[in-house]
Amino acid sequence: MSLILTQRGRLATAATATLRNAATSSLTSITRTDGSFRPFSHTSASNADFTHAVIGGGVVGLAIAQQLSRRSSSPSTLLLERHPAVGTETSSRNSEVIHAGIYYGAGTLKTELCIRGKNLLYELCEKHSVPHKRVGKWIVAQNQAQREALQRIHDFCVNEINVPVRWVSREEAQRREPAVRAEAGILESPTTGIVDSHSLMVCLQGRLEEVGGMVALASAVTAIRPLGKTPGSEGWELTVRDTTTGECSTITAQTIINSAGLGAVDIHNMIVPAHQHKQMFYAKGNYFSYPASIPKVSTLIYPAPEPGAGGLGTHLTLDLAGRIKFGPDVEWVDSPQDLAVNSARLPEAIEAVKKYLPDLDETQLQPDYAGIRPKLGKAGAVAQGKGFVDFVIRKEEGYEGWVNLLNIESPGLTSSLAIAEKVEGLLYG
Repeated sequence: MSLILTQRGRLATAATATLRNAATSSLTSITRTDGSFRPFSHTSASNADFTHAVIGGGVVGLAIAQQLSRRSSSPSTLLLERHPAVGTETSSRNSEVIHAGIYYGAGTLKTELCIRGKNLLYELCEKHSVPHKRVGKWIVAQNQAQREALQRIHDFCVNEINVPVRWVSREEAQRREPAVRAEAGILESPTTGIVDSHSLMVCLQGRLEEVGGMVALASAVTAIRPLGKTPGSEGWELTVRDTTTGECSTITAQTIINSAGLGAVDIHNMIVPAHQHKQMFYAKGNYFSYPASIPKVSTLIYPAPEPGAGGLGTHLTLDLAGRIKFGPDVEWVDSPQDLAVNSARLPEAIEAVKKYLPDLDETQLQPDYAGIRPKLGKAGAVAQGKGFVDFVIRKEEGYEGWVNLLNIESPGLTSSLAIAEKVEGLLYG
């Protein structure tokens, strides 16, 4: 049952909407589904309005909220989302790829959580009938330097992280994907797949709500105050603005989890002193659709990764209906609202794609959509080269009851369920 907690003290369901003791400045009570009331208290962490307040309703926030809501010792979990629906930012504007975890280097959170998350995600999709498919991925090399890059990936996967990869011979390549050019070699990742991200988020929201978790939509966090002598030791006070009315209310939570994605640095900066503030960098990725039926490709195709690049190259991805799209590229922009596809980048995309798909009918490429990746620096997406920045998932020093998630970009969707496990572990050991 869909639950929407507004910032005027109202808990609505798809079937009923009950309004009790509405307040324009604070939430004073919530009506439970059984008709009883839970009075709000602001005296200590143990008497907070909620056990957990998860900020950000993308796929990672949804995964965390449903994970925490299932703890028997965690009676109330609130997910705060500033938009009118969950998952409208990076979570719904990406390639929808289930990554294998092969790019991110030894000992990184991206590698650890991508591999674990991939396995958890396949299990969840199969159990709950979330549309997905293990289509596999080819990484293609056109010259000796790129071939050496593939060899490093192969050796890393085989010798260090135990992720399946295999070389594809010219004969096999010609049989399976005759339209694909790979002058110097092909490395296949058979555990790479695709998923319907929207169905996944519906599933996660359902898992949250079926155990009593709450989703507050159109609820933007505007201020956060840690309570107690040690900040957060007596809980957290959050000011939340209803984006449809402009009205504000205050709630308290024993713990807060910052999983706000594109807004995560803003949340971080609300809490820490000015000298600890961070800056967000926005890597826009433009996608182009390809409605033509020729050439036909049924495998994901990625160029060999370039050290220091902000992404994995303009690659060929598929949706579950088999439709082809190309992207994302990397365009550094100043605002996360800059979501219009930049058609001026189409010639560059065509040049990149034709290196591995020479028979592309470039007249058929059409601007499709764009997404923004939240980054802590204009950094590389792969571990080789300079500037690689890992996921940041930690309890911040000097605070209690706060888990901070920053730089949650690709492979965030694949890693989401493993990230949820890690957050639970940080809070409860």
